[in-house]
Amino acid sequence: MASIFTKIITGEIPCYKIAENEHYFSFLDINPIAEGHTLVIPKKEVDYIFDLDNGSLEGLMVFAKKIARAIDTSLGTIRTGIIVEGLEVPHAHIHLIPIYFEGQAVSLGKKTEVDESRMKEIASLISKAVEL
Repeated sequence: MASIFTKIITGEIPCYKIAENEHYFSFLDINPIAEGHTLVIPKKEVDYIFDLDNGSLEGLMVFAKKIARAIDTSLGTIRTGIIVEGLEVPHAHIHLIPIYFEGQAVSLGKKTEVDESRMKEIASLISKAVEL
């Protein structure tokens, strides 16, 4: 059975898409811990990130770097953090967390409310800054 992320990739489930290429896909997390919290995933459905072959893992990180740069450029962060927990969805994924100030809580258990119009605005800002 396809994971929720595979259903997002195929368009069965809507998302706030940031960018994609042949192998990778990125979109805003609908339960963000900070405005601009973005997920980066391989299009190939693999449960555990460290089960990806070396080339795919390397490609995922390079793709994530491009998205992180776009987050920094478009949202005025001091940097973008990364979390790889991988327990919520059985599909390898990276959380990119915009960090706006020193001491900002960066924990997946700490959600923030972002309304739909702001999510669309953020997705558009980041997407326009992506250089693939």
